[in-house]
Amino acid sequence: RPGHHHLHSLAAEAGSVEDLELEDVMKIGYKDIRCVESGGPEPGVGCAGRGVITSINLLEQLGAYASSENLDYVFYDVLGDVVCGGFAMPI
Repeated sequence: RPGHHHLHSLAAEAGSVEDLELEDVMKIGYKDIRCVESGGPEPGVGCAGRGVITSINLLEQLGAYASSENLDYVFYDVLGDVVCGGFAMPI
């Protein structure tokens, strides 16, 4: 189900983020690329930047960035039209 595998939906289904394991939120794709979709607030409600920060903190707690994960690179694909201007800036 597209859009239903992001952290916020999975946490709601599990009961809370404390009930999630890294394997619940991380999907392994082509050439063992590990992917996580953080999602964001409902349109017109909340701050997308806060959702990104919350997701990064959760991934840290779950050990996604641990040296045992043997990550070469970490990429973040974020919205260009984030509603709270303090999160995004032109590059």
